[in-house]
Amino acid sequence: MRILQLHSNFIVFKPVEKEINIAEEAEKVESRVEEVVVLFTAIEEGDNSALAHKAIDDVRAFLGKLKVNRVLVYPFAHLSSNLSKPQEALNIIKEMEAYAKSKGIETYCAPFGWNKQFTISIKGHPLAEQARSYAPAPVAVATETTASCEGEAKKEEQPVSAALKAEDTMKSYWHILQTDGSLVPIEDFKFKGHANLQKFSNYEIKKTRAVTVMPPHVSLMKRLEIADYEPGSDPGNIRWYPKGRMIKSLLEQYVTAKVQAYGGMEVETPIMYDFNHPSLKSYLNRFPARQYVLKSEDKELFLRFAACFGQFLMAHDAQFSYKQMPIKLYELTRYSFRREKSGEVVGLKRLRAFTMPDCHAFCTDIEQAKKEFMVRFNLCIDVLSNIGLVKDDYEIAMRFTKDFYAEHKDFIAELATAFGKPILAEVWNERFFYFALKWDLNFIDNQDKAAALSTDQIDVENAKRYEITFVDEKGEKQYPLILHCSPSGAIERDIYALLEKAYREQMAGKAPMLPLWLSPTQMRLIPISDKFLDKLEQLAAQISAHDIRVDIDDSAATLQKKIREAEQEWVPYIIVVGDKEIESGMLSVRVRELKGQQQNMTSEQLIATVSEKIAGKPTKPLPLPMLLSKRPQFHG
Repeated sequence: MRILQLHSNFIVFKPVEKEINIAEEAEKVESRVEEVVVLFTAIEEGDNSALAHKAIDDVRAFLGKLKVNRVLVYPFAHLSSNLSKPQEALNIIKEMEAYAKSKGIETYCAPFGWNKQFTISIKGHPLAEQARSYAPAPVAVATETTASCEGEAKKEEQPVSAALKAEDTMKSYWHILQTDGSLVPIEDFKFKGHANLQKFSNYEIKKTRAVTVMPPHVSLMKRLEIADYEPGSDPGNIRWYPKGRMIKSLLEQYVTAKVQAYGGMEVETPIMYDFNHPSLKSYLNRFPARQYVLKSEDKELFLRFAACFGQFLMAHDAQFSYKQMPIKLYELTRYSFRREKSGEVVGLKRLRAFTMPDCHAFCTDIEQAKKEFMVRFNLCIDVLSNIGLVKDDYEIAMRFTKDFYAEHKDFIAELATAFGKPILAEVWNERFFYFALKWDLNFIDNQDKAAALSTDQIDVENAKRYEITFVDEKGEKQYPLILHCSPSGAIERDIYALLEKAYREQMAGKAPMLPLWLSPTQMRLIPISDKFLDKLEQLAAQISAHDIRVDIDDSAATLQKKIREAEQEWVPYIIVVGDKEIESGMLSVRVRELKGQQQNMTSEQLIATVSEKIAGKPTKPLPLPMLLSKRPQFHG
């Protein structure tokens, strides 16, 4: 059992829609509870009544300290990936409610099995936010811990690189890099008009990565049947449903095509490496990431956390000269593995297994590296823009030493000017990491937390470490500079950012949706009655012949329910077809991006409209059967 306990001024919540069949009956009206301790509660496999009583006893003792006697038990499955069966969870939630009432606590309970909207105001005192976890065997003991969406049975010692240790202790100075290239100490910068940058700066400087409240994209990825936690795996490993796999695949294809157009040569390398290989072992201590370690026969191996290892070993064995440079190697790593802290692993934002497009460029000298760096900077911004993330959605963090800034101030100013917005800069007195300059684009989500997407670095160490050389114009061997770039960042994070952005737009009164080219269903045909099914199948065949994903709702639901469910699935174009449409050839199309506004057009006009909007993007067939009656339900 996991409980996130919040002493609150108030909470307002409203059931929106049932998520499971056994959901409690509830009215879709707002409820407000004042001066209350809210217990966000996830019931895990193996939990029992004894744990429910123990949790309430602990809460009761806590209420005495706060001089409060009111609680709200709020079922919140997102705190764990090891959930019990729904009926068992409901029974324990009701046991908690009944036991609390029996102890004289004024007790409220949010409805179980619903997707709910809520607004909460949390007190500011040190005890206002508490996280607890309870395990049934051998002894059920409550422990204070960092809230985590994905629990672990025990803590394990993991190898920690010297770079990771240094990251927590290194002294750095925070500035805002202005568009003219000048540095302003962060305490002197006026953030008026730059609210997102201020949120990002606060997040980066505090380095608080733990998640205490589940971000909106987690419930969205489940409800839309995109992805979910995999309780049968290590936390931070995700199962992808057909819709999600299609979205992910389209993003993978798109980013790969952009890198290939840039000149990246696609390769494939192993996912595990010898921990004691001399070059690799040295690099591990220079890269701030935690590794998975495994043993095979007489070797200790680690799972890669980037494509660097394989590409560098490949470059070591290659022969090339200055005439061919920059050499660009690219791999879409499915997967890279990082042993992130359990309290930081959440949804699609921070995973332990992720898909990372990784492109390295081997450059002759700093001047070629800077030129290539700028090309890739613009490439990254273009990639994110076409994915659906524009400059207003993210901020840049840039990191360098004082000496590098002094020597290359004009180049850094050029980057700042190209971005067109102030940039958060972390400045070191001396270089510790293997790179001399690094930047990353960071999406700011609905909890004012950030996640890095695109990134690039100028690596000044690893060519020598791996003995990667090229032949210069004098015929002599030289070490290249290496650029490390991910044009999109992890593919999973792109989907996280798109879902968080959609939620933000919904809160602003817009219709939430994915970009049209990524929508699993781009058009839905809804017959007024079954007698139109044959005609709709002919129309669907005409539409899908133009690489447009179209499906047909042939279910027994009412017309209004079919329309409502299409809207809840974020279908961009909804077309209801009856006698009038068949006879006239004119379709009445509900357009989601226009908040359901209807437009009349022929099938040819509709096809042309959608085809124009998805032109230049990769396409894939419908990921599920065309008839809704033939589809399984993956999230329930």
